[in-house]
Amino acid sequence: MLDKEGIAKRIAKEVKDGYYVNLGIGIPTLVANFVRDDISVEFQSENGVLGMGPFPFEGEEDADIINAGKQTITTLPGASFFDSATSFGMIRGQHVDLTILGAMEVAENGDIANWKIPGKMVKGMGGAMDLVASAENIIVAMMHVNKAGQSKLLKRCTLPLTGVGCVKKVVTELAVLEIVDGGFKLLERAPGVTVEEIQKATEGNLIVEGEIPEMAI
Repeated sequence: MLDKEGIAKRIAKEVKDGYYVNLGIGIPTLVANFVRDDISVEFQSENGVLGMGPFPFEGEEDADIINAGKQTITTLPGASFFDSATSFGMIRGQHVDLTILGAMEVAENGDIANWKIPGKMVKGMGGAMDLVASAENIIVAMMHVNKAGQSKLLKRCTLPLTGVGCVKKVVTELAVLEIVDGGFKLLERAPGVTVEEIQKATEGNLIVEGEIPEMAI
């Protein structure tokens, strides 16, 4: 199975030349490290940055340049900084081609829960609701199961929803899955992982058609 960097490497293959991409907190922030050098991509962060680069090397961090998760980042030539109103105007105006988010749960109909666990204090939803309400192409980067070994790919989400029917694709440590009518369609499996292992780890309906190839990382 993949580690978090492996998940980010696979999602980086979904990023196309000329895309404007929003990276959510967690695994999605790693995607900028693995995008091909021969394509031009603009990474946007809702705290007001367009033109994010990969994470800085140790000792080269600038505490004034951060992403929405308060991690230090680099910027590429031509990067710009602006206020949150402008940033969310880009998001709500559907000027972002691809949104990559983390999640606590995803349902087989494309619902996503990624902002709150009841009983635990949170600072707020952040930009998640605007992103899922406005984006037409949402990929979720997440672990397939929680620390207790329970599936996070469900028939129905049990946590408070962030968005309804909005997720298009999910990449986990075990598989690449597309949300289609009827459930999670298995597209690829992680190296060394069997279809049976993916089935066992998926509570929602798993659709398997023909031979399932291994991911190319």
